[in-house]
Amino acid sequence: MGMERSRTVSADAVVLGLGYVGLPLAQEAVRSGLRVVGFDVSPQVVDGLNAGRSHVDDLSDADVAEMLAGGFTASVEESVISTADVAVICVPTPLSVDGGPDLGPVVAAGAAVGGQLRAGMTVILQSTTYPGTTDEVLVPLLEKGSGLKAGVDFHVAFSPERIDPGNERFGMRNTPKVVGGLTPECTAKATEFYAKFVDEVVAAKGPREAEMAKLLENTYRHINIALVNEMARFAHELDIDLWNVIEMAKTKPFGFQAFYPGAGVGGHCIPIDPNYLSYNVRTRLGYPFRFVELAQEINATMPAYVARRAQDILNEDAIALRGSTVLLLGVTYKPDIADQRESPAVPLAKQLQAQGANVTFHDPNVTEWHLNGHTLGRVDDLDGAIDVADLVILVQDHTAYD
Repeated sequence: MGMERSRTVSADAVVLGLGYVGLPLAQEAVRSGLRVVGFDVSPQVVDGLNAGRSHVDDLSDADVAEMLAGGFTASVEESVISTADVAVICVPTPLSVDGGPDLGPVVAAGAAVGGQLRAGMTVILQSTTYPGTTDEVLVPLLEKGSGLKAGVDFHVAFSPERIDPGNERFGMRNTPKVVGGLTPECTAKATEFYAKFVDEVVAAKGPREAEMAKLLENTYRHINIALVNEMARFAHELDIDLWNVIEMAKTKPFGFQAFYPGAGVGGHCIPIDPNYLSYNVRTRLGYPFRFVELAQEINATMPAYVARRAQDILNEDAIALRGSTVLLLGVTYKPDIADQRESPAVPLAKQLQAQGANVTFHDPNVTEWHLNGHTLGRVDDLDGAIDVADLVILVQDHTAYD
């Protein structure tokens, strides 16, 4: 085994999973002069990147061209992993059918790295997951595949991703990076790697603390969004303008952070990550994480609430929702990006369609929208569409909208 594994190290890092987390990381590392290879299981993604095409919101084709000029290449071959000093796993962790995390992609990536692992390498997991994944799931896969011992022969750490798609102000470099290693030396190795292209690296006590920090960050947002969503319902009944209330509360310079009501929550992080924690608490300890489950319940019922409000508004004008035309503006999960993952616009449109409404949509970032297995074409003439619509709902507040 020993001889075969001493293949030449030709890269500083291999990034596994070239999506909205892996690609900005690879970009920043390349910009800092590191030699980076990318690995992805999708031939389309790999061929696209090697041809200079980006498939994520935050990177343009020009950005990818700049990466290629800096020596970046993408591959579907697992053998590229063995050529790097550091392997960073940035694969998705969706929800499984039973509401827990689907660790399939993490397990596949762990097995791939384990099969290519050399002594002295550092392996970092960035995929959001429940506390304990790094030491209970990833480490055994790496040790089994390589015959080496974690924390002795190679280094392992967890470092949560903090990518905020569409954020002009905070990117990979100026967002502090949390790192929790299996041993203090593992933490030091991972820190040394990130410090080459991230301004501030913060050491966590261990991988579980780093894993849980990410879940705390997202649960905090999830719960506060649910709080204003619940307030939006009774503020309406009490004839109080909640948006004005939030503007007023925001004038307090300490102890308050503004969150805004909406048609639900979307994106990958907010609706999904807190579930990992509540699932983990339930399966290990046998009791619910009540705050998360309550927030989930409130946010999940928002699309139905918005549909009911739409029905009430039309009713005021003696128009039935059945047969009326409802125009949805903005169908992505957050402003000014094209990402539609878990967008609340989908359940909202389904609710409206179920009531017999004719749903149309406009979005500056989306040309076609998939709904109930059908593709809705975007209305091209926005002003014309507004004129013929019985009701217009601003679902996502893109800057392009007045």
